[in-house]
Amino acid sequence: MADIHYEVVEHDGGWAYRLNGAYSETFRTKQAAHKAAETAAAEQGTPGESEVIAYQDDKGEWHEEIAKGEDRPSADVTDA
Repeated sequence: MADIHYEVVEHDGGWAYRLNGAYSETFRTKQAAHKAAETAAAEQGTPGESEVIAYQDDKGEWHEEIAKGEDRPSADVTDA
Protein backbone atom coordinates (compact mmCIF):
# COMPACT_ATOMS: atom_id res chain seq x y z
CA MET A 1 0.00 0.00 0.00
CA ALA A 2 1.39 3.38 -1.01
CA ASP A 3 1.43 6.55 1.03
CA ILE A 4 -0.02 9.75 -0.45
CA HIS A 5 0.91 13.19 0.92
CA TYR A 6 -1.18 16.21 -0.04
CA GLU A 7 0.62 19.49 0.60
CA VAL A 8 -1.21 22.83 1.05
CA VAL A 9 0.75 25.61 -0.70
CA GLU A 10 0.37 29.17 -1.96
CA HIS A 11 -0.65 29.05 -5.61
CA ASP A 12 -1.93 31.44 -8.27
CA GLY A 13 -2.81 34.26 -5.88
CA GLY A 14 -4.42 32.01 -3.30
CA TRP A 15 -4.00 28.54 -1.82
CA ALA A 16 -4.16 25.05 -3.30
CA TYR A 17 -3.21 21.52 -2.43
CA ARG A 18 -0.59 19.67 -4.42
CA LEU A 19 0.07 16.00 -5.07
CA ASN A 20 3.03 14.80 -7.14
CA GLY A 21 3.40 18.22 -8.80
CA ALA A 22 -0.29 18.56 -9.75
CA TYR A 23 -2.27 21.43 -8.19
CA SER A 24 -5.91 21.56 -7.18
CA GLU A 25 -8.10 24.52 -7.99
CA THR A 26 -7.16 27.72 -6.17
CA PHE A 27 -8.89 28.56 -2.88
CA ARG A 28 -9.14 32.01 -1.30
CA THR A 29 -7.89 30.86 2.10
CA LYS A 30 -5.37 28.40 3.40
CA GLN A 31 -8.06 26.89 5.64
CA ALA A 32 -10.35 26.22 2.65
CA ALA A 33 -7.51 24.54 0.74
CA HIS A 34 -6.61 22.44 3.79
CA LYS A 35 -10.22 21.31 4.25
CA ALA A 36 -10.46 20.35 0.55
CA ALA A 37 -7.19 18.41 0.83
CA GLU A 38 -8.51 16.56 3.88
CA THR A 39 -11.62 15.61 1.90
CA ALA A 40 -9.49 14.35 -1.00
CA ALA A 41 -7.27 12.39 1.41
CA ALA A 42 -10.31 10.77 3.06
CA GLU A 43 -11.69 9.74 -0.33
CA GLN A 44 -8.44 7.92 -1.10
CA GLY A 45 -9.29 5.42 1.63
CA THR A 46 -12.73 4.55 0.26
CA PRO A 47 -12.72 0.99 -1.08
CA GLY A 48 -14.24 0.20 -4.45
CA GLU A 49 -14.71 -2.64 -6.89
CA SER A 50 -11.75 -4.51 -8.35
CA GLU A 51 -11.44 -3.55 -12.01
CA VAL A 52 -9.25 -4.15 -15.02
CA ILE A 53 -7.35 -0.97 -15.89
CA ALA A 54 -5.28 -0.07 -18.94
CA TYR A 55 -2.47 2.46 -18.97
CA GLN A 56 0.30 3.64 -21.26
CA ASP A 57 3.86 3.79 -19.94
CA ASP A 58 6.47 6.44 -20.76
CA LYS A 59 7.67 4.35 -23.72
CA GLY A 60 4.21 4.32 -25.31
CA GLU A 61 3.50 0.67 -24.44
CA TRP A 62 0.04 -0.27 -23.20
CA HIS A 63 -0.48 -2.51 -20.17
CA GLU A 64 -3.52 -4.09 -18.52
CA GLU A 65 -3.77 -5.14 -14.90
CA ILE A 66 -6.32 -5.70 -12.17
CA ALA A 67 -6.65 -2.86 -9.67
CA LYS A 68 -7.90 -4.32 -6.40
CA GLY A 69 -10.68 -2.21 -4.92
CA GLU A 70 -9.62 -2.87 -1.34
CA ASP A 71 -5.95 -1.92 -1.92
CA ARG A 72 -6.22 1.70 -0.79
CA PRO A 73 -3.32 4.03 0.04
CA SER A 74 -2.74 5.86 3.29
CA ALA A 75 -3.17 9.62 2.73
CA ASP A 76 -2.40 12.69 4.83
CA VAL A 77 -2.25 16.50 4.54
CA THR A 78 0.61 18.83 5.44
CA ASP A 79 0.92 22.62 5.23
CA ALA A 80 3.95 24.16 3.54
